[in-house]
Amino acid sequence: MLRLTKVIGLFAILTLTGCVTPVMLTKQDAYPDMYAQGPQSILVVLTINKTTAADAPDLYSTTIAQPLAEAGYYVMPIPMVDMLLTAEGITDGEQLRSIEPTKFKSMFGADSILFVTINQWDTNYYLTGGNVTVGADFELVSTQSATALWNYSGRVVIDTSGNSGNLIADIISTAITTALTDYVPIARQVNARVMTTLPLGKYHYRHKLDGQDPVVNKQIAGR
Repeated sequence: MLRLTKVIGLFAILTLTGCVTPVMLTKQDAYPDMYAQGPQSILVVLTINKTTAADAPDLYSTTIAQPLAEAGYYVMPIPMVDMLLTAEGITDGEQLRSIEPTKFKSMFGADSILFVTINQWDTNYYLTGGNVTVGADFELVSTQSATALWNYSGRVVIDTSGNSGNLIADIISTAITTALTDYVPIARQVNARVMTTLPLGKYHYRHKLDGQDPVVNKQIAGR
């Protein structure tokens, strides 16, 4: 059953990445620094928004803490972190990329800092169909060594097309369904799938036992 679960999980990752030449590695081989440094806590900073959807960062921030905690990490309280950074005039995660990561260790006490970049938050229509897409890049950086410990990209596309066979009815149905689609559950799907590639943390029962789990490393395979 465990072997079957791994195969299913790997298939989901392959579907998610859409990479032309994927490279299958173990987690240990793909992200050796995660196992060497063993971060226990994660600081999630303000999301970097590359889309025109102004509300995307706020909506997305409500979905990220739970899967990280379920993966075995202590997540610094995101509302508190956002409030402190905003008070310092920082309103976008892009502003933090130029700051030495080690400074966040003294500021917040976290072992690592997670940068999330939203690059797709789109509603698309075509003649008889449509879809909603959420895509994001993730990078976990050590606040001790300033090295990148883990990175991955995820994208979920939800088909909102009508399929009644009646052209006019399908156009109307697609427009309504697409307009009413809630992005938050889609963001949760992105997180859930991407987090299957993250080495498990100290507070997970399989901590240090998942090194041989298969993972498709997009950074090595190429974008």
